[in-house]
Amino acid sequence: MSADGRLLLVDDDRSFRRSTAELLREVGYAVDTAAGGKEAGELLESEEYDLLLMDLRMPGLDGTRVVEVLRRRGIDTPVLMVSGYGTVESAVDSLHVGADDFLTKPVEPEELRRKVAELLERRPTGEAVEAGRFAGMVGQAESMRRVFTDIEKVADTDTTVLVTGETGTGKELVARAIHRTSARSAGPFVPVNCAALAEGILESELFGHVRGAFTGAEEDKEGLFRAADGGTLFLDEIGDMGLQLQQRLLRALQEREVVPVGASEPVAVDVRVVAATHRDLEEETDRGRFREDLFYRLNVFRIGLPPLRDRRSDIPLLVEEALDRLRKRSQHEVPDGCSPLAMRLLRAYRWPGNVRELFSTIESAAIRAGGDRIEAHHLPDEVRGPSGEGGSDGGDGGRPPDEAARRRAGRYRAPDGEDEERRAIRTALEEADGVRADAAELLGMSRTTLWRKMKEYGIG
Repeated sequence: MSADGRLLLVDDDRSFRRSTAELLREVGYAVDTAAGGKEAGELLESEEYDLLLMDLRMPGLDGTRVVEVLRRRGIDTPVLMVSGYGTVESAVDSLHVGADDFLTKPVEPEELRRKVAELLERRPTGEAVEAGRFAGMVGQAESMRRVFTDIEKVADTDTTVLVTGETGTGKELVARAIHRTSARSAGPFVPVNCAALAEGILESELFGHVRGAFTGAEEDKEGLFRAADGGTLFLDEIGDMGLQLQQRLLRALQEREVVPVGASEPVAVDVRVVAATHRDLEEETDRGRFREDLFYRLNVFRIGLPPLRDRRSDIPLLVEEALDRLRKRSQHEVPDGCSPLAMRLLRAYRWPGNVRELFSTIESAAIRAGGDRIEAHHLPDEVRGPSGEGGSDGGDGGRPPDEAARRRAGRYRAPDGEDEERRAIRTALEEADGVRADAAELLGMSRTTLWRKMKEYGIG
C-alpha cells in the first residue's frame, strides 16, 4: 500500500535533496523540492503541501525564517526540520519558531519515514467524530466521544486544561488536538516532560536564564514559556514537578509573565497551558506533595482519558489504525488484520500499558506474521495466556476470568470430568475457528495431546 501525502523538501544540498526525495517517492509520497527558502516561499504561494521537510541552516532565507513567515500567515502545515547541526539548542530553536519535529543528519531512512508518517497522521482528517477518528485520535466508545466533544468545546478558549489518565492512554494526543483545533494552531506547540529533567534544569528550560545566572550559563536563554508565546505549552507529567518549582509555575500562570533565572524583571508571555498527569493530584495535594493552589489553577477544565480496558469495543478500530500506520512507514508487507481468535484475545487482555502497549503488540505481531493475517500464536504470551483473559468482556459466559481460564484449559474438573473436558475442547476449537494449533494453545496442551483427546472423545 502506497503512502499518502504531498511533501515539499527544502535543502541547499543537491545530493541530499535528490537521495531523500527518491527515498520518499519509493514509499509512495509525492515530493517537490526546493534549493532554498526563497524558492520554497514561491512554491508555497501557489501550491498546497501536507508536510514540509526544511533544512535548518541555508544561505539567504534559512529554515527558521521560512517557518516564522508561514506561522505568521496562519499556515499550519506540519514542518519536519532537518539539520546537520544536531544539538539540543538547534532542536529547541526549530521548535521555538513553530516546527513540529526535528531530525539530524545523517538521516536514517527508517527514522525519516517514521517521523514523516507520524506528522502526516496528525493532519485533521475532516471525518466526523461518529466515524471514530478525531484530530489524530481513534475511538467510538462513548467515553472517547465525550473526550472529543470536550476538546471541541475548550479548544477555542484560552482556558487551562488538565488531562488525566493512565500511562499510555494518549494524553499528548489530546494536548495536540486542543492546539491544532484552536485559534492558536498557527503558533508553536511546545511539549516538555516534567518528569524527565532535574528540577534545576527544568526551571531553566521553562523560564529561561540570563548569562552568568549559574555556572555554565554562558549566554541568555529565553525558555520554553517564551518559546510557546502565541501557542500552547504542554506540561506532561506535571505531578512529578517539585514544590519549589510549582510556586514559580503558579506565579507564571497567574501573572502571565515569567522571570528568567538570574533576572530581576519579568517578561510577559501569551501562552495557553495544557498539563497532564497519570497521578491523582487530589491525593498528591492531600499528602502535601502538590500545591493546592496550583491544582485549582490547573484544574479549570479537566479531560479524563479512559484506560483501554474500559473501552474494549475500540480495540478492533485501534488495531486497524496500528496496522495502517505500519503500512505508511514500512517497506515490508503488513497483515490485513487479525484472525477472530487473535481479536478475541486482544479484546480480553487487560492492557496495563493501554493504547501504547496495544500498538507495540500489534507491531511485534505483524513482524512475526509477515504478510499473513495475525494469528493467536503471533501474540505475546501475556496476551495469549490465562492472564490475557482477564477482561470483563472476555467472552466466557460472564464467568470470573480465573474460572474461565481453568475451564478452557480443561484443568477444572466437575463431577462429570470427561464431559467437562470434552466441552472445553469443543469450546476451544470453536473459538479457534477449527485451527488446532490455536485451540491447543488455549487449552494449555500440546497439539499431539489435543489430537489424541479429540480422537478419544470422537470430536471431528
